[in-house]
Amino acid sequence: MLGWALTFLLLALVAGYMGFFGLAGMAASIAKLLLILYVVLLIVSAFSGALRGRPPV
Repeated sequence: MLGWALTFLLLALVAGYMGFFGLAGMAASIAKLLLILYVVLLIVSAFSGALRGRPPV
């Protein structure tokens, strides 16, 4: 699950770079969506690890 979150983070950063610097107009909205998705996956991953009783690394 954490691997997917990191993958989405990388995609959000690439889309953000393209969108925020004017290389692609629609990429900024994709970057915002991927950033929100990354944060949600990060929170879910943290809670699932906490519920299993494992300490954070």
